[in-house]
Amino acid sequence: MGRYLMVKFDTVIKNGTIIDGTGLPRFKGDIAIRGGIIAKIGRVNVTDAAQVIDAEGLIVAPGFVDLHTHYDAQIHWDPYCTISGWHGVTSVAIGNCGFGFAPARKESRERLLQMMTRTEQIPYETMVEGLGLDWDWESLPEWMDHLDRLPKGVNLLSYVPLNPLLVYVLGLEGAKSGRAATPEEQSEMNRLISEAMDAGMMGFSFQRFGKNSVQSDFDGTPMPTDLVPDETLLAFSDLLGRRGDGFIQLVNAKGGDVVNNTSNADREFVEEIARRTGRPVLFNALIASDEVGHENVHTETMAWIDSCFERGLRIYGQAVTVRAPFIFTLEDWNLYDSSPAWATATVGTLEERTVKLSDPVIRLAMIAEEATLATTGVGGPIEGIVIEATPGHPELAKYHGRTLGEIAKSEGKHHINVMLDIGVAGGLKVLYKTADIGSTDAKKVGELVRNQHVIPGLSDGGAHTRFFTGGSFTTEILTWLVRETGELTLEQAHFRLSYLPAQAAGFTDRGFLRKGAPADILVYDFANLRRVPEMDYEIAHDFPANEWRRVQRAEGYRWIMVNGKVTFKDGVCTGATPGQLLRLNQLNEEQEMPRAAAG
Repeated sequence: MGRYLMVKFDTVIKNGTIIDGTGLPRFKGDIAIRGGIIAKIGRVNVTDAAQVIDAEGLIVAPGFVDLHTHYDAQIHWDPYCTISGWHGVTSVAIGNCGFGFAPARKESRERLLQMMTRTEQIPYETMVEGLGLDWDWESLPEWMDHLDRLPKGVNLLSYVPLNPLLVYVLGLEGAKSGRAATPEEQSEMNRLISEAMDAGMMGFSFQRFGKNSVQSDFDGTPMPTDLVPDETLLAFSDLLGRRGDGFIQLVNAKGGDVVNNTSNADREFVEEIARRTGRPVLFNALIASDEVGHENVHTETMAWIDSCFERGLRIYGQAVTVRAPFIFTLEDWNLYDSSPAWATATVGTLEERTVKLSDPVIRLAMIAEEATLATTGVGGPIEGIVIEATPGHPELAKYHGRTLGEIAKSEGKHHINVMLDIGVAGGLKVLYKTADIGSTDAKKVGELVRNQHVIPGLSDGGAHTRFFTGGSFTTEILTWLVRETGELTLEQAHFRLSYLPAQAAGFTDRGFLRKGAPADILVYDFANLRRVPEMDYEIAHDFPANEWRRVQRAEGYRWIMVNGKVTFKDGVCTGATPGQLLRLNQLNEEQEMPRAAAG
């Protein structure tokens, strides 16, 4: 007992290869931690520590930062925000794309949950059981206080999500109509955003896809932000400009190009937001594609983003960088909602969907609108989709492993009719597998990630969990782009996975290893790091209401530390919940970002 009273440090990480996140070269050394803070980096006497972690032969690096997640509900039953927490992520941002649960009057609670069901694929029953409807918040500051009280195994930040804000002030009907706010309503929304940011929220977020939204409401109609007028968003932007703080996450694709948003009008509006705010903007989504006709679209988008910085506009691109297919059924598929015919046919009960998907007239409309589908980023052309499994229907097993295009050619049908015929015959439970959502060319993805204005990792953590698992992107970058292909150095990778997102978002005390910084630290075995399963998914029945999700676990992370406490050791959760709510108004002032070591 006496020794523990006399030691200088809670933990010493000994003899590790330290990559500090700033882009500087790695070095061998020790890290001492006291009270959740890095107290010393260099040589430390082990007798000065209550706990010693032997990091000989291991990499020691800052925890990863994920700025695009949807753990708003899941944090209530999963303090570690898995799968992100399994893959070394120690800080996550929620409230993305305009979705969230505050501000909220009592009568709006169920409706806000419904908004998350189709577009983010979080089951309603799971949220009701895991989150409940007896909320102890209404306002945005009360939501922040609620998050503060939750046990957390990761650090948490939150945007002001514009969907609930619009509903709160304009009412559901007014918010969904796309009408302009009255001067009084605009003033009230501005007041609520300012109040929220005074409570530590990091700015605002929205998606705007127009009337044919690829991420639609539970009933197939557009979200409030899909139709929000320019003047409303510009008024919010002016507010941030006057305040001189905050960060904006957006998807602005009224022009229909969901990935890379190549419409000039869409891009010009994003530039206007950046110009008026003078603040960083996180532009979603950037993707490198292998689709014919789209092979080089990412380079053009990067050139635009680079030109924005040259003109003084801080518009960062957030990129999809993980190799992952979608695996889905027609029971819950929603990512063709940019087509009105597809959106109409795939809402409703199982029985209602079956009737609509069997209707020849509706099918003709679905076929006619195929050209309008934004398939880049959601698995590519429909004819390339593979029949993965036909559970409960052995008579359909002859289709296993074949593409819809191959079957269509052999049976003399249109590939969409093939898809729907097999799906209906299988009770809408037939499993379809797309190509990977992005490029599998390491050179292309490496080019994307090396760009100094691109933040990797549009993980969508906590969302689309029946389709794919983007939260393993951190491990994928280290294994695929660093170890296997050499497209990045470890120094470059950790700069982009930790320092860059933290600094861009404004929480400038994290994302690096330095004396005085919070001890969000990874100790991992680089040679044996991997996703499990590597190129597939595991089904985990671990959601409330007996629901399931697809997951990829991680191997090779020996210790994951959040604020100086170990949350995972060799993949096993310790039960510690040292995560903090990060209130941006209480963090350090912005500082100049160092560049990556090379490229």
